[in-house]
Amino acid sequence: MKIADFVVAKRPKLSAIVRFPSVDFSEYEHGLTTVQETLQRVQQAYLGTPHRAVIVLEGWDTAGKGGVVRRLGWALDPRSFKVHTIAAPEEREKSLHYLQRFWERLPRHGQIVAFDRSWYGRVLVERVEGFATAAEWRRAFEEINEFERMLIADGVKLVKLFLHITPEEQMRRFRSRLANPLKRWKLSYEDFRNRGRWKDYETAIEDMMEKTSARRAPWHLIPANDKPFGRLAALRIIADRLSKGVSLEPRPLDPKIIDAAEGLLGLRLPTPPSTGRRPASSSTEA
Repeated sequence: MKIADFVVAKRPKLSAIVRFPSVDFSEYEHGLTTVQETLQRVQQAYLGTPHRAVIVLEGWDTAGKGGVVRRLGWALDPRSFKVHTIAAPEEREKSLHYLQRFWERLPRHGQIVAFDRSWYGRVLVERVEGFATAAEWRRAFEEINEFERMLIADGVKLVKLFLHITPEEQMRRFRSRLANPLKRWKLSYEDFRNRGRWKDYETAIEDMMEKTSARRAPWHLIPANDKPFGRLAALRIIADRLSKGVSLEPRPLDPKIIDAAEGLLGLRLPTPPSTGRRPASSSTEA
């Protein structure tokens, strides 16, 4: 599937999705290595520049958000890659506008930040479980659109992913986690409670995508019954979106480093192109 195939251009019908592609192990391993190398180049291109990015990961319980986060972490240096796992707001946060806690976690220049669940909780769990009034969650669609419009206008690259699995696949994963002592920690009472309101969540997800998938910040809907396919698709979309308009070519060496290396190590290094021996060491070119 092409990356464009994942973009949500109109209201989806989740129950009508019947195609769940898969990849074999060798294809997955090769694809994972390639896309992680691209992500490393993206991160290096961002360092020392105004570039910054936000990755929004949403999806059904057990859909694979954690697996995507782990594989991002394998590729990216934690000094400029941050992950925020969003749970219920704390008491202080409840007294503030719901977007406040996300403003405080946005990336600085050069950073890439991933949200494992996000501000979309307002129109998903808070809507379905009654933590927000109808007036509040209905108003949130426009608030979120405006919030994201401001981020993009300020130069933030925004990637929004939703990992979709079938109810049958979720049940299989629940059983697998219950049977594996090392994975039981991933389960919570809320997972099973949410399972009982699948149809309500399905409607809320479809509403969310219809009202907040914009050309500047589209949703990407990933059929993720096959975990390797879901991970690979997510990482390829992230790499594609974060690299747009950014040069991934390695930057030239700082002339001070060249002089030091030649003097200390006795090496003869090539002169950086185009600007002779005096390229700007603080260049913001990505």
